[in-house]
Amino acid sequence: MWLRNRAGTEPVTARSPLGARRVLSMIALVLGVVAAVFFAVLARRTGAEVWLWEAAIAAVVAVVAAVDLLVLRHHRHHRHHRSRRQHGDQQ
Repeated sequence: MWLRNRAGTEPVTARSPLGARRVLSMIALVLGVVAAVFFAVLARRTGAEVWLWEAAIAAVVAVVAAVDLLVLRHHRHHRHHRSRRQHGDQQ
């Protein structure tokens, strides 16, 4: 690997950003769903088309956050299995 001869400590002390990414995706999912429902109700009450666009944007944010959570779950699942293989704990 080309980073093997690094003089710095970054590869040794670096922490994975997956935990923070998971928390941010969960927040975005909740806020996106709440905002989508809020704007949809507002669009229905007022009849203004702008609120439908706002609801659609919020729904897209929620969908992207949900997909990101699924990707993170997939990464965690594969990392767990790879770790088990390295330690010889397979059953």
